[in-house]
Amino acid sequence: MLEWLPPLVLIGSSLVLVSVLTSVLAFRIGAPLLLFFLAIGLIAGEDGLGVVYNDWSGAYLIGSMALAIILFDAGFGTKLRYFKKAAAPALTLATLGVLITTGFVGVAAHVLFGLPWTHALLLGAIVSSTDAAAVFYLLRVGGITLRERVRATLSVESGSNDPIAIFLVTALVELIRAQSALGELTFEVLTGFGLQMGGGIGVGLVGGWLLVRLMNTIDLEAALYPILVLAAALLLFGAASQFGGSGFVAVYVAGLVAGNHAVPHRTALRRFQDGTTWLAQILMFLVLGLLATPSDFPAVILPAMGLALFLMFVARPIAVGICLLPFRFSPKETAFIGWVGLRGAVSILLAILPFLGGIENAQRFFNVAFIMVLTSLLVQGWTIKPVAQRLGLIVPRRLGPVEKIELELPGTAHHELVVYHVMPESPIVGGARLPRWARPALVLRDGRSMHFRKAGYLQPDDYIYIFMSPQYAAALDHLFAGSPRQEVSARKFFGDFAIATDAPMKALIDVYGVKLPPTATKVETTSVGAYLQSRLKRPEPGDRVRLGSVVLIVRAIDDRNRITAIGLSFD
Repeated sequence: MLEWLPPLVLIGSSLVLVSVLTSVLAFRIGAPLLLFFLAIGLIAGEDGLGVVYNDWSGAYLIGSMALAIILFDAGFGTKLRYFKKAAAPALTLATLGVLITTGFVGVAAHVLFGLPWTHALLLGAIVSSTDAAAVFYLLRVGGITLRERVRATLSVESGSNDPIAIFLVTALVELIRAQSALGELTFEVLTGFGLQMGGGIGVGLVGGWLLVRLMNTIDLEAALYPILVLAAALLLFGAASQFGGSGFVAVYVAGLVAGNHAVPHRTALRRFQDGTTWLAQILMFLVLGLLATPSDFPAVILPAMGLALFLMFVARPIAVGICLLPFRFSPKETAFIGWVGLRGAVSILLAILPFLGGIENAQRFFNVAFIMVLTSLLVQGWTIKPVAQRLGLIVPRRLGPVEKIELELPGTAHHELVVYHVMPESPIVGGARLPRWARPALVLRDGRSMHFRKAGYLQPDDYIYIFMSPQYAAALDHLFAGSPRQEVSARKFFGDFAIATDAPMKALIDVYGVKLPPTATKVETTSVGAYLQSRLKRPEPGDRVRLGSVVLIVRAIDDRNRITAIGLSFD
């Protein structure tokens, strides 16, 4: 009895362990790690090591729960000001963009595969949404820092475009099963999507607010808070789905609400969520890889790869260009957003729905979607950073490396214990003094602990424990940072030197011979900061205004989009 349990545990744990260990190789060669997870599932499957897994319903359940966990964590880590800045363009991409992509890919699928229109559009809908797991992974650990609006747009789009894709696929499956006319789909899509989005947003807002109140009201063991949050996220996903809303929207919105409010044990919660998100991604890609049968791929591989290239180079760029036209993105930003349209586990997950709906030739949909995902991860996933560099969209680091650990202290929300690792080239090594508001408690040197006053000057590789208020973290980061490796790039991006925001424009004109546009009136009596603010409706770090041979550059903004630091460069 239960003879299947030991081999199941052995095989499952081995696959997860191998997936984790391959991350070292993936980071070393710069490959998309999610591609490795998918490949391990393929290698272990029936055409590889012989593991047979064909539970389509179970795979869809596992994938849906894993995606819910990923989306909640994505919302939890998104700052509200980033969301507000990117909400309009991102939601346009998540709705109109998905519809346009579905249409273009449907036409191409009709030509390449000779499919009926409903089947061709079904294939287009399956691959119409960008993958949240793939995009969040690349943005988080891909080693690139993008301009805020571009990064936020990509994050919000990938977190919110699944509902309409899921609804389109579901509606088209029902349409094919009922053998109805394509025109009957329009009204159902509009009303059904409205109900799903409205229900998901409503459940997410209420659920996120209740979760914050619950966490701040009850007193639990510290280790139970992450479990409470995880269970609440899955509960909201199930509740929204049960009552006709989108569970994926609900968990993303709930995470956004909870992540932008004060909650206890936030540091421990973030670490737990990081681990569960990685586990969810590994399980989702492994299971979907096990479902595939590579021996069936040759029959469709060439048209499937052609369709994937059409999606990457034609359908997605056109859809992005149309959707972002009203939002004043630069051509380079629009091109980059068009390129970061990675397809991943969501497309393979949606390709399971034809099986569950009993559609004829469902295996063909799955195989085509799988090949398109592999092509996307190989081509786009491997080139995100080079393309961003080529387009000049990477923001140079303002600091060198900073290593620190924040420890949450019980009984206070106004101070925290921060552990800094002293970098070899940081200013503190040269004898720079700590500010008065930073209270050092302990120094660890060569495995020995000592009082700060007895430690003398700090040395490279020391660890120092400091009590401080969180609002001063940026100042200490500058003190403990190593020297920036990209100083030349940083100067090129942020300007040769800084000027005060309250400096008068008249002084700038007199000293540097700044040339103002003919339409500018009464500018000489205003400040540089006020002038830049008037020229830039939604300023971001890196925004530039050219005045003759002088270029004014936004270096920093506050939470209200007010310019707080300005750089100056000469052409």
